[in-house]
Amino acid sequence: MKRKRIGLIVGREGTFPQAFLDRVNQLNTEGVTAEFVKLGGTGMAEPCPYGCIVDRMSHEVKYYRGYLKNAVLSGTYIINNPFWWSADDKFFNYSLATRLGVAVPRTILLPSKSYPPDVWPESLRNLVYPIDWDAIVEYIRLPAILKPFEGGGWKNVYKVDSKEELLHAYDQTGELCMTLQQFIHFDHYVRCFCIGKENVTPVKYDPHNRRYLVEHQHLSAELGERITRDAQTLNRALGYDMNTVEFAIQDGIPYAIDFMNPAPDMDRYSITDFYFDLVVDQMAHLAIERTLRGMVADMQPRWPELTKIGSLFL
Repeated sequence: MKRKRIGLIVGREGTFPQAFLDRVNQLNTEGVTAEFVKLGGTGMAEPCPYGCIVDRMSHEVKYYRGYLKNAVLSGTYIINNPFWWSADDKFFNYSLATRLGVAVPRTILLPSKSYPPDVWPESLRNLVYPIDWDAIVEYIRLPAILKPFEGGGWKNVYKVDSKEELLHAYDQTGELCMTLQQFIHFDHYVRCFCIGKENVTPVKYDPHNRRYLVEHQHLSAELGERITRDAQTLNRALGYDMNTVEFAIQDGIPYAIDFMNPAPDMDRYSITDFYFDLVVDQMAHLAIERTLRGMVADMQPRWPELTKIGSLFL
């Protein structure tokens, strides 16, 4: 028998959590209720009382991630899959998108500038030194964006216009593993709210001022269809039920810039009242559906299947 409780794990965000809980409880679909998860230590193989848990904080609190992995053993549906979230990174995503036929900027993964004291030089014998920066710049071409291959929130991101600026920025990155990515001279930018892999809402976004713009006719029918299709493809491949996918549009081509946002911004004062109400309602219906009918297998990423290399992993 399906457990009809939804749990919510959150951080300091203010507007989304209570609105989400209230919406689920107002709907009262087949008796499903929602509440904050309360934890104070978890026993091994301890049963989980929730049919579904919406996770918006385990990327910062490791105990939550461990609890959620244990909850999967009880058959709890987690939004989003804690196992894949632990393994995923942005560079893999760019490579995956290329194989799926989604346009992405040219990207190179770079060795870290420095390493912890207990990593000896002999431990780095597989690295070529010095780095051939001229070849890298020739491939990527400048300007470019230097950013971590994992993480988010616009942290440790540098726009570089020359080789000298690139080397200076790289010297600031310490132990971070970085990517260098072609800069897209976009004339339009879209951030898509993605709820449940298939439900995609392309929103006009101003990345310079980090503002959502409520303009519903900002895309042509053809471009809107392509962006929606590409976002759905990426969500299916990664298995994310809650995500934002960003596209920078240059010369009519939507380049997928960022699509690893499994705990996306859902604050009313950030995403506007219009999109806040929309996202809260969609998330409530999604969590209820996953509680009643979701299978743990549905959480899994599908990239081996979609890239036609599944036989290597079965």
